[in-house]
Amino acid sequence: MTEPGESASFRLGYVPGATPGKWARIWAERRPDVPLELLGAATAEVVDQVRSGAVDAGVVRLPIDRTRLHAIPLYTETTVVVVPTEHVLTAVDDAGLDDLADEIVLRPQDDTLPWPGALPGHAATFDPTTTAEAIELVAAGVGLLVLPQSLARLHHRRDLAQRPVTDAPQSSVVLTWPDAENTELMEEFIGIVRGRTANSSRTPRRPDSPPPGVPAPAKRGRTGRRAARRR
Repeated sequence: MTEPGESASFRLGYVPGATPGKWARIWAERRPDVPLELLGAATAEVVDQVRSGAVDAGVVRLPIDRTRLHAIPLYTETTVVVVPTEHVLTAVDDAGLDDLADEIVLRPQDDTLPWPGALPGHAATFDPTTTAEAIELVAAGVGLLVLPQSLARLHHRRDLAQRPVTDAPQSSVVLTWPDAENTELMEEFIGIVRGRTANSSRTPRRPDSPPPGVPAPAKRGRTGRRAARRR
């Protein structure tokens, strides 16, 4: 993990479907001296990496074991059902769990939704190992798949469609990091994901940046020099 005073890099783990690109762009603008490394992995692996110090923070889906970890909510994902493009559900704008009662609903072993009990519909004869495998089975007409919209987009295929499921469980995404004194870089990243501006009093200021409310020194450009010569 990056220690106070170090500026080698800031390492961020993230789960499939998460899109940290916006935060990475803002980070590059505010901290061009510190590269942001993005490392994709499953939730359990990212949490282990955060605890071990292999990454500085992680963007993961709940539930997780929060022992020795901080966690702040980022957003809640829309849940969708993925179906073949010719399926009857493509005729509606959204669906409910009752609409899946007569369908075979696949549940991959890496399912991220917090189902309180049994899945809707009929169970498949086996559980696919991964979400990617389940998507292939949907395309083959074996069954349907309910999952967070970000994962459906990640595995998008032209022969499949998706519809929101209004009463299905939803996936909550959080930022997690070690339960210890925050480094300056950690505070910087927390400020970015929470939408703080660069001049926020809680966002660490770089030594070469002017205090809030104090304009940066004007740079004399080529136009100014030409105007001076004309005088």
